[in-house]
Amino acid sequence: MVKNMMLLRVDNLKKYFPITGGLLGRRIGAVKAVDGISFDIKQGETLGLVGESGCGKSTTGRAILQLQKPTSGNVFFENVDLTKISAEKLRKLRPKMQMIFQDPYTSLNPRHLVGKIIAEPLVIHGVMGGQQLKDRVAQLLELVGMNPAFVRRYPHEFSGGQRQRIGIARALSLNPSFIVCDEPISSLDVSIQAQTINLLQDLQEQLGLTYLFIAHDLSMVKHISRRIAVMYLGKIVELTGKNALFDNPLHPYTQSLISAVPIPDPKVERKRHRIILEGEIPSPVDPPKGCVFNTRCPMAIDTCFEAPPEYREVQPEHFVACYRVEAS
Repeated sequence: MVKNMMLLRVDNLKKYFPITGGLLGRRIGAVKAVDGISFDIKQGETLGLVGESGCGKSTTGRAILQLQKPTSGNVFFENVDLTKISAEKLRKLRPKMQMIFQDPYTSLNPRHLVGKIIAEPLVIHGVMGGQQLKDRVAQLLELVGMNPAFVRRYPHEFSGGQRQRIGIARALSLNPSFIVCDEPISSLDVSIQAQTINLLQDLQEQLGLTYLFIAHDLSMVKHISRRIAVMYLGKIVELTGKNALFDNPLHPYTQSLISAVPIPDPKVERKRHRIILEGEIPSPVDPPKGCVFNTRCPMAIDTCFEAPPEYREVQPEHFVACYRVEAS
């Protein structure tokens, strides 16, 4: 596939979880986990998706892969709308789309040997068997920097970082072109996080992979991503290149997030202005009218409480949803 070709396009994606109550279990509301987001990812690119816990990042990744059926919206993968195709056609596309899960301690079956865990996708899709399957598993372990002899061991015999490498090997088994990395470093020691990020970057360069990298650590996201999308309460409030986001954040929420990222230089750290947000994140069951950030925004005006701001391109490749930002 040609690099820089559009691989994935998400258009007005929504995922609501129904809330039921009463004796008959009638629907009385909904958790608006993902509430109308749009973005695209080019072949070979890494798009970072950041935001506070509970803002809908992981649900976005699962909805894109159709692990959770979207409430509405479209997900185009290689120009095929995943929300409209049959289960059989989706199954044929699944090898091209994989996921690295957040917790390496619960995402690996403790009763299965490492060899079986990595081979499982190949067996399920009927790709290969016998000696060819064993050779492929050994090759995948070497690819992620592990000894092929580990096929006879169980997950509990490994550290968190090693388990995540096993999870990465499993995700690579079917030669995918797109991988959702769902906070793959959040449960790892700080010393291991950088190693895992470097491994993902090496694999991307070697195999031509495309990532949606979900995390809440902005410094790590900046290191691996080309562009970054900032999410708040089910909506994307800002999306642009990583350098533009850090050098010129436009949305008040983005500004507060970046002001919290530590700077190694003590002199610079002492002089810069910290933006401390007040109040709690509103419930996704009953989000605020107007802009979802209006209850915590230090710059909110009357219009912010009346209608949601338009998500628009205010500078070249710089998108933001805020009434206070003017296009230039």
